[in-house]
Amino acid sequence: MLWLVVICAFLVIIVGVLLVKIYMLHQTADEIRHGMTERLEHDTNTLISISTNDSTMSKLADSINKELRLLRSERRRFQSGDHELKEAVTNMSHDLRTPLTAICGYLDLLEKEEKSETVARYLSFIENRTQALKQLTQELLRYSVIASTTENLHLEDVNLNRVLEESIAAYYAALKKRGITPTIKMPEYKIVRQLDYTAMSRVFGNILNNALKYSDGDLDITLSETGDIIFTNMASRLDEVHVGKLFNRFYTIEAARNSTGLGLSISKMLVEQMKGYINAQYDNKKLSICIRLPYTAPDQTETPFGRW
Repeated sequence: MLWLVVICAFLVIIVGVLLVKIYMLHQTADEIRHGMTERLEHDTNTLISISTNDSTMSKLADSINKELRLLRSERRRFQSGDHELKEAVTNMSHDLRTPLTAICGYLDLLEKEEKSETVARYLSFIENRTQALKQLTQELLRYSVIASTTENLHLEDVNLNRVLEESIAAYYAALKKRGITPTIKMPEYKIVRQLDYTAMSRVFGNILNNALKYSDGDLDITLSETGDIIFTNMASRLDEVHVGKLFNRFYTIEAARNSTGLGLSISKMLVEQMKGYINAQYDNKKLSICIRLPYTAPDQTETPFGRW
């Protein structure tokens, strides 16, 4: 009988040791998980440390720390290369502006001279390409400045109704020339958000310019009570693949050869810098660009519908 008691006691001790071991392994796994999450979210030089001496968990932590060192090295290399690329683009844009300005000046002088019909046609081609290059240079400069810093953003209470109306008014003549009469829906009361007025105007302008390129002749613009803005138009020349790349840098399609491919990319950066969200959807040949902006406490003229 005594031997049975001894065996039971021995088994209890073994079970107790195993439970403690399992508890320590769980605790170590949590330490590794929390440490991994923290180091992925923050650029820190510290490595993952664990409170147990278990050889298997120590090897796991060492392997993860090795990968973290490689990841940190790659991140720094990427950041350095990205910074150098932005500086190179900025410098290149500045360097191109001077000769382009001179070329445009000489073209203006040539326009005043007598010339044959063939020469006039060639000059028209040259001027068209020069203007496209000038636009690309300006967009490159704009893009590099926006991508490099958010310090230029001046956030204040902005009336979205007003910014949208002014943007539409600025593009109204161009839209009419393309046979596009926009349909506009917005609340009568003010929708106010904490935004940069100039940046928001540029966002709307780039989206309207996109409608000029891709619309089949229609444009619906809606500012909802929640402050969401949706631009919708038929775009039969696009497909889901094209729409999925609209916000990519320098992406253009054959139907938009004169585009720099930076307008919507700039819009995306500006919206995200203002803590907003922008995306594009394509359904039944209809393109919708949706903007959602962070909620700002309403003043007395705004009704508190949905908040984000």
